[in-house]
Amino acid sequence: MTVPAPGLPARVRIHEVGPRDGLQNEQGTVPTDVKAEFIRRLAAAGLTTVEATSFVHPKWVPQLADAEQVFPLVRDLEGVRLPVLVPNERGLDRALTLGARHVAVFASATESFAKANLNRTVDESLDMFQPVVTRAMEAGLTVRGYLSMCFGDPWEGPVPVAQVARVASRLREMGCDELSLGDTIGVATPGHVRELLTALNDAGIPVSALAVHFHDTYGQALANTLAALQHGVTTVDASAGGLGGCPYAKSATGNLATEDLVWMLHGLGIDTGVDLGLLTATSVWLAGRLGRPSPSRTVRALAGAASHKE
Repeated sequence: MTVPAPGLPARVRIHEVGPRDGLQNEQGTVPTDVKAEFIRRLAAAGLTTVEATSFVHPKWVPQLADAEQVFPLVRDLEGVRLPVLVPNERGLDRALTLGARHVAVFASATESFAKANLNRTVDESLDMFQPVVTRAMEAGLTVRGYLSMCFGDPWEGPVPVAQVARVASRLREMGCDELSLGDTIGVATPGHVRELLTALNDAGIPVSALAVHFHDTYGQALANTLAALQHGVTTVDASAGGLGGCPYAKSATGNLATEDLVWMLHGLGIDTGVDLGLLTATSVWLAGRLGRPSPSRTVRALAGAASHKE
């Protein structure tokens, strides 16, 4: 049943991260043709932003070593934005060569994670990203800035809101069109989400430039998403089937499942453009290729209901 609630956006754009963030931590190698088919099926289900891959050095993320092979197989999808992660200028060069039009850089709000993920301090990593963002803008690309560890860090504990606002402001100043706020280890709660979003607005970053990226480690991802929607956020990251974690933060569990998000949004009368049946079928198909069931509760519920009808 659809029961709208006051103070929520009419439409939400889902930034689907399954093919990149969802698959990057898989232990077994996922074949290139399966990755491309996954992206095509997500697009067919109505997702208009699908993060395709990452142009990071294969040594760091072996699962995405086939970026040059995957991207050409899907780059001509009609009406679908296919962002790619570019960690440095070399990654940007690779993305530009293949015709990518939307790129993302990946920063950290904390020194510990910057060291673990990028082998740099926070400020050194931002200095590294500046020419990447500048060149991407000059080439007419859109640039997303991921900001991880916005709420808690496994080494440093709770992350001060002012610290996150400082790094977010730097990313915005260097030219990032959109900032995705990552709860990398899933410790955020709704009050913390509202406080951070308010602080970022007070720092001059409009809510229209913000997206949220929640992990469900403590079961808070949907509650935190609802808090962000009530604040005015209209872009939410999610991963089909709830796939994903973070190879550099061992306490990070799966992303918010796209199906769980869509179920909540549609129940609230919020338009997503997503066909939940097709999306669920896609996650069931991928789970079969991965050899294990989807962690998404909605996928399990809908797939189970479908099997009972047969």
